[in-house]
Amino acid sequence: MNFDVVLVAMLPEHILLAGIVLLVALDIAGASTRETVTVTTLILIAAAAAATCLATVAYTAKAILLALTVPVVLISRDDFAERTFHILLLSSLYGACLLVASDSFLMLFLGLEIMSLPVYVLVLLAFQRTASAEAALKYLVLGGTATATLLMGASLLYGATGSLALSAFTSSLASPSAMETIGVVLVLLAFFLKAAVVPFHAWAPDAYEGAAMPVTAYMAAVIKGAVLFVVVRLAGNAMLGPPVVGLVVAMPLLSIVWGNLTAMRQQSFRRMIAYSSIAHAGYLFYALLGEPASRFQAVAFYVLAYGAMNILAFAALPRAADDATRDRLVHLKGLFGRDPAAAILIALAMLSLAGIPPLPGFVAKFMIFKNVIAAGYTAYAVAGLIGSYIGIYFYLRVVQYMFMSADESFARGTPSKGLALGASVLCLIAAFVLGVFPGWVIDVL
Repeated sequence: MNFDVVLVAMLPEHILLAGIVLLVALDIAGASTRETVTVTTLILIAAAAAATCLATVAYTAKAILLALTVPVVLISRDDFAERTFHILLLSSLYGACLLVASDSFLMLFLGLEIMSLPVYVLVLLAFQRTASAEAALKYLVLGGTATATLLMGASLLYGATGSLALSAFTSSLASPSAMETIGVVLVLLAFFLKAAVVPFHAWAPDAYEGAAMPVTAYMAAVIKGAVLFVVVRLAGNAMLGPPVVGLVVAMPLLSIVWGNLTAMRQQSFRRMIAYSSIAHAGYLFYALLGEPASRFQAVAFYVLAYGAMNILAFAALPRAADDATRDRLVHLKGLFGRDPAAAILIALAMLSLAGIPPLPGFVAKFMIFKNVIAAGYTAYAVAGLIGSYIGIYFYLRVVQYMFMSADESFARGTPSKGLALGASVLCLIAAFVLGVFPGWVIDVL
């Protein structure tokens, strides 16, 4: 392959890698302040996003992940005084870009590990509660299990096909060979674990709750998006064979129902979002059942809508005296009376995640289930839609707390301001564009 072509194709990764080196050098030289590091990180991410100018699937996926990271950096300023956060974030983002652009299982493995390892540290970094250490350890152990499962599946596919290219997975999706089918199933199970699909979801609630708000937002939006993008890349334009269809229906559907039901019982905002993300992982994996030509567009639109709304909710969340108080749902009681703007923004995020029209979350779910029906899986689409209705309750409970509950004296907090407000505006703009001009966005994707 032409060296110039490779250099241009990996330009976003090169920019991020150079940024990591720059931030480390600034830290060693003692020339970095919180403002300098934040601004430098934003410039580097924006430059990497600008480098994704070629209209290919890998470039589009990179651009979406980089764009979702910008508001995460903005809301991190008040939570992380250390420069370590930005270095780890760029390192993980570098791995995510490698992951979605990989053409072989070797590069996929490297990208997955480079993306995941910094996140294990990020969960522990703030150490705002004793549960952080346990959450990081659980995430590390189960993440390692996912990696081992992926390598076993890739080795079986290599043994059956003689190739480590991702096309070996695609060609094996409908293969009658037992070895190829087992390899495909193991690879899918590895990504089910990474995306927190039931019953491989146990790490997500603890990791989301134990991490700081910006880290939870990053895991919910960017990490999950990267995992789904690479799964779609693995599936390519191939139709799924019967054993794989059964797996892709059963576990994501269970994830939708279990995630929505369990979220109803949560009193922690981050833990509720964790179970919400478990349910949304089910919707995203349902996209594999859809028409192959429309899979990427459906997943890309969903990742954009879901990621922007999750980050909007975290960005608008008022600050409190301590992290535990801020995380409690009762902290939102009477919020409309104290901070109307924050209450409206969080309500928009919740209603969009619930799939209420005309918000972008509705359009995203519509695209997923429309493609599933078009592929001939009408019964599975109806089952998924019924499962999605369960989730409306706990999203509306948050809205009810903010607008219809009495103001609680212990729930008073500091409204979001500065960079967090800027993050809210960016997410709000994204929601407007996705909700009002979905056709244009789909054409761009």
